[in-house]
Amino acid sequence: MDFPRVVISKETLRPPAFEKDVQNIEFREDPLTGRRCRMNARRAERIRQSRTSSVPAELSQKKEGCPFCPENIDRAVPRFDPELYSGGRIRRGECWLFPNVFPLASYHVAATLCTAHFLDLHEFRVGMVADCLMAAREFLQAVRNYDTRARYPILLWNHLSPSAASMIHPHAQVLVDMRPTPYQDILLGSSRAYYDRTGRSFWNELVDEERRLGERYIGENESVVALASFAPQGNREVQVIFKDTSSLTDLDDRQIEDFAECVVRLLKAYKGMGVNSFNMSTFSGPMGETLGYYALHAKLISRPVLEPFYRNDTGILERFHGEADIDVMPEAFARRARESWER
Repeated sequence: MDFPRVVISKETLRPPAFEKDVQNIEFREDPLTGRRCRMNARRAERIRQSRTSSVPAELSQKKEGCPFCPENIDRAVPRFDPELYSGGRIRRGECWLFPNVFPLASYHVAATLCTAHFLDLHEFRVGMVADCLMAAREFLQAVRNYDTRARYPILLWNHLSPSAASMIHPHAQVLVDMRPTPYQDILLGSSRAYYDRTGRSFWNELVDEERRLGERYIGENESVVALASFAPQGNREVQVIFKDTSSLTDLDDRQIEDFAECVVRLLKAYKGMGVNSFNMSTFSGPMGETLGYYALHAKLISRPVLEPFYRNDTGILERFHGEADIDVMPEAFARRARESWER
């Protein structure tokens, strides 16, 4: 398997002595999709005009009126249409799963991960993540039974405002649509083309090659393998690849628990590196199909350290899926701008 890269050297005269300083810039391409990135390891030395402390207490302390806290959730979040799911909401352990108040998909839900208003990365437990995924699986089965046209699921987890999360309370989201996101479409098409060309699954080949090389291999258990991405789209990007599954709806309890264990281990590693905000997304094949050329997988990336009163407007859909999440309608903006222009 090829891992395309080009390295160039850039020379500068660096203050204060203005001595010659040579830095390497590396251009990489993803071996499946051709997506590119550029890297300079020395950029980690940049001066950053922001603090790198833990989450400020004024943000993490419990806030009255949080709709995801257990004392508020029953009266503050929506219920399902009984035709889709008769139970109103899905409950498993500390997880409540319910329709999103502001949907971005044909079927869009939010799911709390815990009853605590705030958890730091090292405080998440395997059971919390597993319960959330099992609740998501139950929702996806309900969607499949209700609407066979909706075939492409995504599970997203944005933690804290630098990831574009609007709520401090830990929560995930599940979206299901009639067509894949642009990046998911590329993944499926490229995986099929690789299989047609070689007769082998790219994902099996990738895992075998990364195990052999050892440079980006992190670890594995019975169900999943964790690898640092060769051509990442974000800092500290990790791929968690399922060994025997192509779709979120096909996961059994053991696979979910193994995935949850892997994610919790990775979050503890992030915490040890000074990270407190991250994005995670799954990349699933279509529901109801088993694809021998494709592997269900997830990606995690770290986001900037949380600052008071800061929320990133670029979330996981933009970073991974190639679709913008817009909350200002162009027509409404044009009206306001036109009024100002005319004045």
